[in-house]
Amino acid sequence: MQNMEVAVRCRNLRKTYEGKVEAVRGLDLEIRASECFGLLGPNGAGKTTTIEILEGLLSPTSGEVEILGRTWNAHGRELREVLGISLQETRLGEKLTVRETLELFASFYRRPRSTVEVMEEMALIEKADTWVGKLSGGQKQRLAVATALVANPKILFLDEPTTGLDPQSRRQVWEILRQFQRRGGTVLLTTHYMDEAERLCDRIAIIDYGLTIASGTPSELIERLGGHHMVEFDATGDGRRQLEAWRTLPGVDSVHEEDGRIVLSVHEPHETIPALLAALQNRGSRLLHLTTRQASLEDVFVHLTGRHLREE
Repeated sequence: MQNMEVAVRCRNLRKTYEGKVEAVRGLDLEIRASECFGLLGPNGAGKTTTIEILEGLLSPTSGEVEILGRTWNAHGRELREVLGISLQETRLGEKLTVRETLELFASFYRRPRSTVEVMEEMALIEKADTWVGKLSGGQKQRLAVATALVANPKILFLDEPTTGLDPQSRRQVWEILRQFQRRGGTVLLTTHYMDEAERLCDRIAIIDYGLTIASGTPSELIERLGGHHMVEFDATGDGRRQLEAWRTLPGVDSVHEEDGRIVLSVHEPHETIPALLAALQNRGSRLLHLTTRQASLEDVFVHLTGRHLREE
């Protein structure tokens, strides 16, 4: 499977601002070489602070960071040569062309990739002589990823790389990241799209309030949720005020309310649903809505944090 060599490691990472605001509170991470690792968490969870420390842009208050067995204090120049970084908001010169922008970024490195090759890879070759200021939002986002790839890095740090992209462009970026991995590259990714994390990431860490609250492969995390299926329903009556009553139905592992509907995490929907319908009938409630689906990473996230990833 994956190369078991560790590409990125941090131990007991802490970052405190002004001596009182703890953005990161003792975080431990281990990212293996050639894997795509997802760092997920609600807004304010400490993701961006963590990534900026790993990238060498911020100094931690305490804790250890190793990138490819090296540290920022001792090997800063060497590490900058092997990292490709796309920040959450990459501000590029509006009056430079796409080609000039990539040539500028390529000049920062000793052994960059061909700018033409990267433009072709990111479907920007037709925009090579277009000013950055004239690009669409999606084209600017692809250019931001291109500035990371032109470094010819061993590790890519991508903070929400597909925000603002149309579905076709998103999948294009996904395939580029898979190719990068196949060439032995390592990816650290943050994203607000749970389907993206589920498809791309070999392993995931969910962080909240500056700490890791769960980690594993997407399938392991879904398995740990308890149920493999989600049953969502809405009914007349006072069901929403009695969530715990639904937990007694056969096969139900957990219950929560979401968007005005009750969501059950269940093992055997063919047992739970008839029992649910019978319980509603006994209460004199009328079913208004019922759907079943496979449990997803989004369900894991909501279960663990009580919030959707996109909630402010």
